[in-house]
Amino acid sequence: MRMRFEPEAEAEFEAARGLLVDRLVRWAGEQGLPVDGFTAETVLDYRHRATADGRLGLWEARHAQELLLTWLPWNVTELPGEERCDAPGTLRTLLRYLHAAQLADPRGPSLQESLAAVDKAAEQYPTAMADRTRWGLAKFWAMTAAEQGVDIRDGAALQRFADRARRGEATYDERALDAIMERRLTGRAPSGSERAEPQLPVALPEDDELRRRAQASATVAQLRGLTEWTGAEGRPVTATGRLRMADARELVDALGTGDTLDGVRSSADLPRLGLLVEWAKRARLVRVVKGRLYAVAKARPVLADPLVLWLRAFDACFELRQPLLGGNGRHAESMLFDVYEDVLADVLNTLYSLPYPMPWPRLRDTVHLAYRTSFRFDGGSDLSHRMWFRHADRDLRTVLDLLDDLGAIERDEGMADPVFLDVDLSDTAPELLAGMPPELGELLGVAGTTPDPAAGERAEARRTELTAGPVELIRLTELGTRAVRQRLLAVGRHAPLIGELARAPAAGLLGVLAEEYPPDAAQVELAGWITACGERVDAQRELTDALRTTPFHTRAQAMLDVLLVASPDDESERLLRALRRDSQLAPLALNALAQRDLLSPEDMTGAEHLLLLAENLLQLVELAGGPGGAEEALRAQGAEVGDAIAAALDSAHPDRAGLEELRQLAARALRVPAARLGRTRTTRTRRRGTGGSGRRRHR
Repeated sequence: MRMRFEPEAEAEFEAARGLLVDRLVRWAGEQGLPVDGFTAETVLDYRHRATADGRLGLWEARHAQELLLTWLPWNVTELPGEERCDAPGTLRTLLRYLHAAQLADPRGPSLQESLAAVDKAAEQYPTAMADRTRWGLAKFWAMTAAEQGVDIRDGAALQRFADRARRGEATYDERALDAIMERRLTGRAPSGSERAEPQLPVALPEDDELRRRAQASATVAQLRGLTEWTGAEGRPVTATGRLRMADARELVDALGTGDTLDGVRSSADLPRLGLLVEWAKRARLVRVVKGRLYAVAKARPVLADPLVLWLRAFDACFELRQPLLGGNGRHAESMLFDVYEDVLADVLNTLYSLPYPMPWPRLRDTVHLAYRTSFRFDGGSDLSHRMWFRHADRDLRTVLDLLDDLGAIERDEGMADPVFLDVDLSDTAPELLAGMPPELGELLGVAGTTPDPAAGERAEARRTELTAGPVELIRLTELGTRAVRQRLLAVGRHAPLIGELARAPAAGLLGVLAEEYPPDAAQVELAGWITACGERVDAQRELTDALRTTPFHTRAQAMLDVLLVASPDDESERLLRALRRDSQLAPLALNALAQRDLLSPEDMTGAEHLLLLAENLLQLVELAGGPGGAEEALRAQGAEVGDAIAAALDSAHPDRAGLEELRQLAARALRVPAARLGRTRTTRTRRRGTGGSGRRRHR
């Protein structure tokens, strides 16, 4: 049971959604909690399709607010006379279930915090649903037709209404329609959010260490020095807002900007100092008021903390397009000038979490592809096009120099890692290629499109450039990684941090590691979690108990797999051998042993064969998406699957309720009486999750 799916994995998501909603409805019935299956599906659709990260198990306050006050009013139609769905109630029940089933993301808010966010948004929910200006266009016309007595389920009747509306014969709320169209045209309408590329987990030092590094930044010292130089009384500036030349000369020496003063008659001709002043303005450290340059009083705490000041300066880089790249009357702006903020963000996001430094040729070429998605190249000669790209390359290097001076990136010379030699550009930097039209991909020979005959020649030229000798290698520093991660989180992106799971419950830890962490990072995170447990907690027991209490077989199997991957090889095999003797976890252990070729069929006992068969069938039911999908899957197997199910029912598998459900599903799928498939064996087994209380019951 996964809790995140890529947008293209629609079939897998729908199967998981079906299973999750089926279990939710059953659980809600047992608990006496309100739930509506269709609304629950819509809620999960929102989290999967309309948010940047798509994590079904993480619900922050902003998600509850957007769902109830924007997404549902725009998309869900409640016809006159129909019973209104209790969306807030369903969302509350879903949140409770996610926590009860150990599916909630441990990095999210607590259940109490999430419920409080729902309660707050629920107060405005009825008003939002009734507000016609919040409706989608399709919903607006469907509701308008229904209110005028049209049966919108009757296609012909709805078409007649649409014809009358086009002729201006149908009455409608013009003000509401104008508001709806304005939201659509201005991009404020709720829609499927473009799913961001997943990022690998990163490791960062403590803030005190980052603060020490920020203090060593020459740019931080210059920004602080400039701000302090303005003084309480401020400094006069010219009518155009520039520093007076005498003050500029003083600052060039005091701050060590490196500007040449010989023959300079205006501070406008001191590019480094001019950029520094504009940088301080955009970082909200100084401002011009009535002809004087003043320090911003509210910036004093920022100046006192080097890390906060460094992060403020980093964020201000996105506002430096004009002072950094703007034309000065002697030359025009490059292509980078027009897409500066987008390309800067994409370059930084591409460098983020890369395990190897990015070679300049790769970064340059992927940025070129981004230009091709933004500009038309119909006119002009090839020579002109090459000049445009060279101009943009020079400006990109200027931006990289700025980031290097700040300490956000580091550049070195060396051989490109082989990983960059034979991969398509689209795989190297997906951030820069998002939204590329198919015809452009075909033109450039990018993976996933119709092959371009010249693509091989271009690929060989790039390979030659990367292998002919040392190239410039670019990577984010740890300060840069911290800053980019902060920006990613601010826009709802997912950016895992090694160490953030140290206090997570065992089930939450294993669930996240199974879905998001590569083996090396999982090993580090698990080791940190075990260390955080200390001697007071039996970490191994906590982890295996998490497997016992996980109600989904597929999720428990994935959790066991990542536990094995993140453990040393000798410990992994020793753990599996021990779990093979565990009456409750033996089915999972047998599966893992067989998959790793550590246990051959000949070495299994007859009882173990039956356990493994039962476990695989139970996982098949889950992967098929619950009862409906499972029936189809079993039916596709043919009548012979009945013998396998009968054998599984006779096993000692501890999930007797799951096997009974399997028997009923198979009976419906194969159209045979359930009794012909046998009966689930009644066994005496330890209560699931009691962890050795000694009490036993029949299941």
